[in-house]
Amino acid sequence: MNTTPAIVQAFAPTGTLRASINLGNPILANRDAASGQPFGVSIDLANGLAQALGVPIELVVFDAAGKSVEAVEQGRADIGFFAIDPKRGEHIAFTAPYVLIEGSYMVPQASPLQANDEVDRAGTRVVVGKGSAYDLFLTRELKAADIVRAPTSPAVVDVFVEQKAEVAAGVRQQLESDLARFPGHRLLPGRFMMIQQAMGVGKARGADAAAYLAAYVERQKASGFVADALQRHGIQGASVAPAAGG
Repeated sequence: MNTTPAIVQAFAPTGTLRASINLGNPILANRDAASGQPFGVSIDLANGLAQALGVPIELVVFDAAGKSVEAVEQGRADIGFFAIDPKRGEHIAFTAPYVLIEGSYMVPQASPLQANDEVDRAGTRVVVGKGSAYDLFLTRELKAADIVRAPTSPAVVDVFVEQKAEVAAGVRQQLESDLARFPGHRLLPGRFMMIQQAMGVGKARGADAAAYLAAYVERQKASGFVADALQRHGIQGASVAPAAGG
């Protein structure tokens, strides 16, 4: 990785690397209850990139994926951490994924639904986090079911219970933690999608910046940095993505 002045300028035109952080995905980022400071694998990766570039870092924190994406698209942040999706890829250059996460469905215990492929039927309301990767995916994939959008991913199960909807969709780990708050529900076996979490930079920053970021992610996967971060933060339900092209 050749950190040239042009690369530094591309990533940090203000002199500071502004990293867009989505707190809506607990696998990637959380907020410390005592200090209020964000922590997680995405923050570790952001700090590592700032160190490689030799610039200070500013965390630009959001409560939903859609807001985090917009910040990078509009140039209010320099990099971000997103699930790879074709729509987002119109303006953002993604690296290969660094983490793989399962997208799952939750249903009431008494629901007749037993499998993921039974969800897409008329009269079924599927609650998703607005602008999330699984919102974008299910908007394309579901043909008969109706989509109900909660304001953020952590609010999905609250809206699902409040509206007595048929299905809640989300990151498996988030849904599993919500089961403790809302007994009388269950997860359908397996997954409806594999969410590929990647780093991203606005395409307007140029091909060299995109290539530099891609190389940075591959180095952090290969060195064990990502695996160590997941272990250090006690993350279950996520795995380090294989090497690009592997």
